[in-house]
Amino acid sequence: MSLSRAAGAQTTTYWAQYAWLPHANGPVVERDVLIATGPGGRITAVTPDSGPCPDGAVRLVGLLVPGQANAHSHAFHRALRGHVQVGSGTFWTWRDTMYRFAGALDPDRYLELATAVYAEMALAGITAVGEFHYLHHGPGGARYDDPNVMGEALIEAAARAGIRITLLDTCYLSSGFGAEPTGPQLRFSDGDAEAWAARADALKPREHARIGAAIHSVRAVPAGQLGTVARWSELRGAPLHVHLSEQTAENDACLAAHGVTPTRLLADHGALGPRTSAVHATHLTDEDVRLLADSSTTICMCPTTERDLADGIGPARSLASAGCPVTLGSDSHAVIDPFEEARALELDERLRTRTRGHWTANALLRAGTEDGHASLGWPEAGRIEAGALADFTVLALDSVRTAGPPPALGAEIAVFAASAADVRHVVVGGRQVVADGVHRLVPDVPGALRASIGALSC
Repeated sequence: MSLSRAAGAQTTTYWAQYAWLPHANGPVVERDVLIATGPGGRITAVTPDSGPCPDGAVRLVGLLVPGQANAHSHAFHRALRGHVQVGSGTFWTWRDTMYRFAGALDPDRYLELATAVYAEMALAGITAVGEFHYLHHGPGGARYDDPNVMGEALIEAAARAGIRITLLDTCYLSSGFGAEPTGPQLRFSDGDAEAWAARADALKPREHARIGAAIHSVRAVPAGQLGTVARWSELRGAPLHVHLSEQTAENDACLAAHGVTPTRLLADHGALGPRTSAVHATHLTDEDVRLLADSSTTICMCPTTERDLADGIGPARSLASAGCPVTLGSDSHAVIDPFEEARALELDERLRTRTRGHWTANALLRAGTEDGHASLGWPEAGRIEAGALADFTVLALDSVRTAGPPPALGAEIAVFAASAADVRHVVVGGRQVVADGVHRLVPDVPGALRASIGALSC
């Protein structure tokens, strides 16, 4: 069921004990806030200081914030949790394990797994996900009768879990600079960028789903074909995402193959710009930072994955100071907790610099909400105001993590104290998807995860 069909036929008024609302001088926490929702799943009115909850309104106790945007996800990586934490290894040995799980998926299994993963996201306060999707074909690269059946499974999974999705259909053609795909990578490749574009053209948006593009990385798309993907995105006004300089080995190989950094290669082929999100951007030169900032490229940081894979700490503060919007993603789903991602952005920078206070709590919340939604092609989401999509999350203020500080410090509580476990209610398109910590559409999310991951037998 689409979000707007579910919400569009009804008008619901929510009463929030406290809400983080936009204000001319910056966001503030207001109390006794009435939020009216209406057709199209949008907010029609926001009334602070409204008094006690009126009859007929849905009472939401705690701190209401905009729904969180998970700007970078690989849904099937959720199956790796625990397995890839055994022993040591490197990013590249982690990748071998990932390929084994990818090889076990078919459309039905992917639908079940992704539904469970997106339901876990909803329980964590996430209302929209950017799915960086490259598992397109069958084993050995065999084409399904419907060449987009795997992507359609992800779109359906998001509907079943009650969240929005931007399917970032990913071009992945090479196993390295000049190398043909082999083994599990054959499932990822369309052969060339023109064939990728023809297949991606058949994907259609839904009321809960939008379509974007992705370049897997400069090592996975030959330089001469980067422009094809960039033009596809430009012609459709669609988001374009790309893994960028996650590993120093990628930088070294790019320099050897092309004599330039990955950032410069993307710039030279028209792949940077305000619709582009560069994911990770961990190992950059000063010129790379300037190219990204001058092009208004967004930076998507995934701190829990970057530390899990020992990638390093990227120059997020330098990029933000230069003018790049910053967003957040859970990537490999080592954990799914948008509040942990937000605080990790600040805390990792503190470790790197041995100083505090690089971002305010308000700025970190914006990264996970308004800027994240914009990077996924949902600019009408991420704010609690009339006309915006009625997507919001309510955090408990009385848990062992959040109790004590005054509600006026709600942003600081959300970012520096709360966790996904503190999410009590989630509303998407005016429809309550999570109530009192229980998912209304997938009542047993742990069971769904256990069954769908167990079915892979890797």
